[in-house]
Amino acid sequence: MTPEAKSQAIAAAVILVCAIVVIYFLPTVVLAIGNYSPALAVVVGAALLFCFFAVFWLRARYQRRK
Repeated sequence: MTPEAKSQAIAAAVILVCAIVVIYFLPTVVLAIGNYSPALAVVVGAALLFCFFAVFWLRARYQRRK
């Protein structure tokens, strides 16, 4: 395994673990915020899901430049 491939595998694993943690705790966070403001809960939930896809989009842009 080349050093570049190893680095990419580690980056993918870190992103995957972070995504799993966020998605696991997302319902709890949204319900807690929903007690305060339902609209804010929707915004926070959507923002957390958007961040998941934004990370992959940014990583793809970075990889294209290299």
